[in-house]
Amino acid sequence: MAEEEGPPVELRQRKKPKSSEKESAKEERINDIPIPERAPKYVLFQRFAKIFIGCLAAVTSGMMYALYLSAYHERKFWFSNRQELEREITFQGDSAIYYSYYKDMLKAPSFERGVYELTHNNKTVSLKTINAVQQMSLYPELIASVLYQATGSNEIIEPVYFYIGIVFGLQGIYVTALFVTSWLMSGTWLAGMLTVAWFIINRVDTTRIEYSIPLRENWALPYFACQVAALTGYLKSNLNTYGERFCYLLMSASTYTFMMMWEYSHYLLFLQAISLFLLDIFSLKQSDKMFVPHKENGHMLKFLEVKFGLNMTKNFTMNWLLCQESLQAPSQDFFLRLTQSSLLPFYILVLIICLLSMLQVIFRRINGKSLKETVTLEDGRIGERPEIIYHVIHTILLGSLAMVIEGLKYIWIPYVCMLAAFGVCSPELWMTLFKWLRLRTVHPILLALILSMAVPTIIGLSLWKEFFPRLMTELMELQEFYDPDTVELMTWIKRQAPVAAVFAGSPQLMGAIKLCTGWMVTSLPLYNDDDLLKRNENIYQIYSKRSAEDIYKILTSYKANYLIVEDAICNEVGTMRGCRVKDLLDIANGHMVCEEGDKLTYSKYGRFCHEVKINYSPYVNYFTRVYWNRSYFVYKINTVISFQS
Repeated sequence: MAEEEGPPVELRQRKKPKSSEKESAKEERINDIPIPERAPKYVLFQRFAKIFIGCLAAVTSGMMYALYLSAYHERKFWFSNRQELEREITFQGDSAIYYSYYKDMLKAPSFERGVYELTHNNKTVSLKTINAVQQMSLYPELIASVLYQATGSNEIIEPVYFYIGIVFGLQGIYVTALFVTSWLMSGTWLAGMLTVAWFIINRVDTTRIEYSIPLRENWALPYFACQVAALTGYLKSNLNTYGERFCYLLMSASTYTFMMMWEYSHYLLFLQAISLFLLDIFSLKQSDKMFVPHKENGHMLKFLEVKFGLNMTKNFTMNWLLCQESLQAPSQDFFLRLTQSSLLPFYILVLIICLLSMLQVIFRRINGKSLKETVTLEDGRIGERPEIIYHVIHTILLGSLAMVIEGLKYIWIPYVCMLAAFGVCSPELWMTLFKWLRLRTVHPILLALILSMAVPTIIGLSLWKEFFPRLMTELMELQEFYDPDTVELMTWIKRQAPVAAVFAGSPQLMGAIKLCTGWMVTSLPLYNDDDLLKRNENIYQIYSKRSAEDIYKILTSYKANYLIVEDAICNEVGTMRGCRVKDLLDIANGHMVCEEGDKLTYSKYGRFCHEVKINYSPYVNYFTRVYWNRSYFVYKINTVISFQS
C-alpha cells in the first residue's frame, strides 16, 4: 500500500511547487503591473527633456555663431558704410569670380537665359567658351540667385547681404552638425557645447570664412558635416529601423549636395570611403551597411608626387602651387594655438585611448573572438563601437595629410574639436581607461560619470574666462579695409576702357576686374583646368626676363588689349626662399640653376616688368602706358607697331 500510495503523494509534491510558482508568478506580475505604467512615462519624459534641451542648445549655438560672423564681418570691413565697388573688392581672387557670376545671374532677363549664358560663357576669358556652372561649381550662385528673386528679397535687402547671409547661415548649420555628431557619440549635449566652444576659439584654424566668404568649401563643408552626423547615427548599433532610414536619406541627400557644391569633394569622400573600407575589413560594422569610393583626378597625382618628393620638376605652375601658403606644412604657431586652447592635448588623449581600444578589438577579432552585441558602460570597450572607430580612422587620415598640407587643417580641425569634446564628455571613454588601470580604490563607474561632467565643465569655464573677453573685444573693435589703389584702378577701367577691351595680368587681379567691372580677361584664378593653368603661366611671363617681342606675342595670342603690371609682384620680397613669382619664372625659363647654388645664368634681356616702365625702345614700340598709381601700371597693347630709334 505504501508503494501504491507513494506515487500520488510524490506527484502532489511535484505539482505543489508548480502551482505555487504560477501563483507567485501571478502575484509578481500583479505587483509589477503599476510599475511599467509609471516607468515608461518617467523615462519618456526624461528622454524628451534631454532631446529638447539638446536640440535647443544645438540650434541656438548655430544661430549665435552665424550672428557672430555677421557682426564680425561688419566690424572688420565696415561693410555697411562702403560703396558697392569697395564692398566687392573685399572678394579677392577666386572668391571674386564666384560672386561675379551671382551678379550676372541677377542681371539676366530670366533664370533660363542666365543659366544658358553661364553654360556657354564666352564673355569672361578671351578666345575661350566655358561651361562656368560645371567647371567652377556655380550651383551655390544659381541657388542663391533663385532664392533672392523668388522670395522677393530684392525689395528689402541688397544682393550682397543676401549672398553673405546665406553663407553665414550655412556656417551656423556647420556648427550645429558638429554639435549633433559629438552629442550622438557621447550621449550628452554637453559635448556639443564644448565642440562649438573649441570650434569658435580656434576659428583661425577651423574655417576661412573670415577671409574669403564665397569659397566653395564654405558652401560645401556644412553639408559634409551633416553627412558625417547622419553617418555617425547610421553606424550606431542600437538604431531602430526608422532612425536608420532617416539617417540614410539624410546622408544620401547631403552627400549629393556636397558633391555639387565643391569640385574637390570627391577627394574628401575618397578618404571617407577608405575609413569605411577599413571598418568593413575588420567587420566592425553591420554587414548590410557598404559604401562606394569616388574617382580621383589624375592631375592631382602629379602634384602629390612632387609634394612628397617622389619627383622633381622645374615647371612654373607646379612649383608655384607648391609655394602657396595653404599647401605648406603647418608652422609651430599652429600647434601653439591649439595647445593654448587646450584642444590639442585633450585630442591626443582621446585619440590614444580610442586607438588602443580599437586595436584591442581588432586583435580579438583576428583571434576569432566575437564582438559583444551590446556593450555596457561597465565593459569599458569604447573600441567596439563602429561610429567611434570610423571617426578615429578618418581623423588619422585627415590629420596625416594636414601635417603635410596646411590648407587641409580647415577640414581636419573641426573634427578634432568634435572628437576631443566627445571623449572628455564620454563616461565610456573614462571607463575604458579605468579598466586598463584596474582602478579599485573608487568605484570606476561612479568616477567615470563624475569625470565626464566635471572635466568638460572645468574646460568650459577656463575657456570662457580666457577667450570670451577676446571675442567681445573683436566685436567692439572697428577695422577698416583700405585699398584706394585698387579702387582707383577699377574706377579708371569702368570710365576709360572700351567695353570690348580684354585685360591681362595676374590671375588674382583678373578675378577682381571680372567682378568689379565686368570686362573680359585673359585668365582666371582657378586651378582645376589645364588650359587656364597654362594661360596663367604664360601671362605671368610679364615678370620674367623675356624680350618685349616675346611678351607682345604672348599677349596678342590671347587678344589682350591692356596689360596691368603690379608692383607688389615685380618688386616682391618673399619670406620663403625661391618662392617669389620671378624666381619661379627664372627657374622654369632656365635663367636660374638650383642645382648649382641658385646661380643666375646669362640673359640678354632685363626683367620685363622693370624694363617696360623706363619707356625706351623697343618696349614703347609695343606698349603705351595709359594709367598708373602707386600699385598698378596699365599699358595699352599697340595694334600697329611703330618702331622708334
